[in-house]
Amino acid sequence: MDGLTAPARGFKLLSGTGNRPLAEEIAKHLGIGLCKLTCTRFADGEIFVRIDENVRGNDVFIVQSTNPPAENIMELLLLIDAAKRASAARVTVVMPYYGYARQDRKDQPRVAIGAKLLANMIVGAGADRCWESIFINTNCRGSSTSPSIISTRYRC
Repeated sequence: MDGLTAPARGFKLLSGTGNRPLAEEIAKHLGIGLCKLTCTRFADGEIFVRIDENVRGNDVFIVQSTNPPAENIMELLLLIDAAKRASAARVTVVMPYYGYARQDRKDQPRVAIGAKLLANMIVGAGADRCWESIFINTNCRGSSTSPSIISTRYRC
């Protein structure tokens, strides 16, 4: 698949718990329902996700913010992995908020580049495309260096 051809069966819209109201608005605007999924936590806090609809051959769009970072990031990675293992044609992540985006460069010695690390984890989990939209102030600059991350930044 060249990344531009339309999938044989259409698309599915999934939502993690990071920004469900936005996903519901998107689904309403598109005139579709959100894909059914189960997202629960075990007693120790471990996250469990299962896609409860057939997504084989579909483009899957996952709407999930990554704040508070740790739990929503893990939930996103599990949703991507579940979609890939369910034979989705392509997985696109829609991130209204991209956690760690301000850690986009090495501006001092011995610091991590969190934005790049997060982008690598998303791609490693199986995302084909990722769209992030960040509202920033004029002091924040830089963007992800991953070619699969499409960044749209709005100045406040």
